[in-house]
Amino acid sequence: MNKLKREEMFRRLRAENPEPTTELEFNSTFELLIAVILSAQATDVSVNKATRELYKVANTPETMLALGVDGLKRYIKTIGLFNTKAENVIKTCAALIERHHSEVPAEREALEALPGVGRKTANVVLNTAFRQLAMAVDTHIFRVSNRTGLAPGKNVLEVEKNLLKFVPREYLLDAHHWLILHGRYTCVARKPKCNSCLIEDLCDFSEKTEE
Repeated sequence: MNKLKREEMFRRLRAENPEPTTELEFNSTFELLIAVILSAQATDVSVNKATRELYKVANTPETMLALGVDGLKRYIKTIGLFNTKAENVIKTCAALIERHHSEVPAEREALEALPGVGRKTANVVLNTAFRQLAMAVDTHIFRVSNRTGLAPGKNVLEVEKNLLKFVPREYLLDAHHWLILHGRYTCVARKPKCNSCLIEDLCDFSEKTEE
């Protein structure tokens, strides 16, 4: 995919969805951070279902820490890997209180030092909450980047670096959201919906489907 195709790709994606955002539900940066931690290897739908009830009783580091691991588990037990996630969330709440005056830090190093927060989670928070130029690469974005030829890479970090390099700067701030939504609903894993794809004529994928 060349520069002109990339420009056109994002022009179309923006025209269709001018203000893209995460499908995770949140009302504060803290709520976003917890939702993203919980979303690892889980669907946004399952996370939203759990956090709607959880955030009614605990939506600050202090109130969530007060639940404790076992108390938190009762709210997130329908989410995959909930045992490990409960422990990480409680540890993260303690760390936010102790190190950051109960505020979510806006720096990558500080975020990645929190339990359960890896590079992808940090990128989501930096981009969505703090509107920094950061590219969170999940399975959807990895697939779309390689399949379309937008920013091919052998691993997540390589794709992240190539996206930051190749996505036109005008579109870079919201590119993560456009790509994840495109991968989630159109450029799906098993049988991409090429026939109804907004960018089919720009895409390098050689095995396009008729659906």
